[in-house]
Amino acid sequence: MLVRAGTAVATTTKTLPGLRRLWRGGGSGAAACFPLGRALLEVRGAEAALFLQGLLTNDVTRLVAGGGAAAAGAALPRALYAHALNVQGRCLYDLILYRLHESPEEEPHILLECDSGVLDAVQKHLKLYKIRRKVNIAPCLDLSLWAVIPGERAGDIASAPAQCADQALILTPDPRTEVMGWRLITKKGANLSEIIPGSQIGNIQDYHRHRYKQGIPEGVNDLPPGAALPLESNLAYMNGISFTKGCYIGQELTARTHHMGVIRKRLLPVHFPSPLPKDSVPEGAEILTESGKSAGKFRAGGGELGIALLRLAHINEPLCLNIAGDKVKLTARIPEWWPKPASK
Repeated sequence: MLVRAGTAVATTTKTLPGLRRLWRGGGSGAAACFPLGRALLEVRGAEAALFLQGLLTNDVTRLVAGGGAAAAGAALPRALYAHALNVQGRCLYDLILYRLHESPEEEPHILLECDSGVLDAVQKHLKLYKIRRKVNIAPCLDLSLWAVIPGERAGDIASAPAQCADQALILTPDPRTEVMGWRLITKKGANLSEIIPGSQIGNIQDYHRHRYKQGIPEGVNDLPPGAALPLESNLAYMNGISFTKGCYIGQELTARTHHMGVIRKRLLPVHFPSPLPKDSVPEGAEILTESGKSAGKFRAGGGELGIALLRLAHINEPLCLNIAGDKVKLTARIPEWWPKPASK
């Protein structure tokens, strides 16, 4: 069993007021729970956080109870977003880390969420750098991962987690942005209606549509391994990087780009006048301006929504997607959740 018997659900009284506000401020209807086809890896051991610290973009020590944040009286995060980069500073894997241990006296116990298609590759990547570290790495096949998107009429679930500690291991805000709701990790076969009263199981395609509408990349289709750059992929906007933590693999290019302050391309949500035929857009299809200049590349999508890497200089121009010689019009926009530029 990966999680000790009696492990409490990872919500606290300090987080519950925010939980109530977010739950009543989402879309219409009840909360929708989406079963995610993403995998979970357990990284556990005395040196787990230190080991991950040298491999990932974010400051993993923030997940270790008793660290600097706790000493300063700040709340410790339950989840962190991060990328694992290659030595050239390009994204290999997008990850969400979850803290299962509760106190400084406990052995660090962290779950890594990744694209299920690269689960083996992530394990090999971690084990390549393990080198005598006191760390155990193993897949979590007895757990299920859910995205929870709140609705305006969803019930107040403040009292639910404490009653369902035997089924839910983690219930925490998505660390990337508030518009992505919550992440829920349960044991296989858990009764979601008991964990989140009034919730409904949603169609996974609706979850992806929500992501595309918000411009949130997730998985290898949106972030091609070895091709995507972390800052162009809005990693800093999604709380996924620390510029003060020290060295990690791929840091040099990322830090230099950040300090230069020039990012000419970013991932953005795009909209088509009508739904695209399924699988009709080749990977990396070129997006053009009206005059025929290259404006960027299409990454992934569904229906009339998608996500694309676009040059910021062209996002307000008429754009089209070049599909086998045919030009399909599209529009791009800056998501409302992005940080607002400082007023001069």
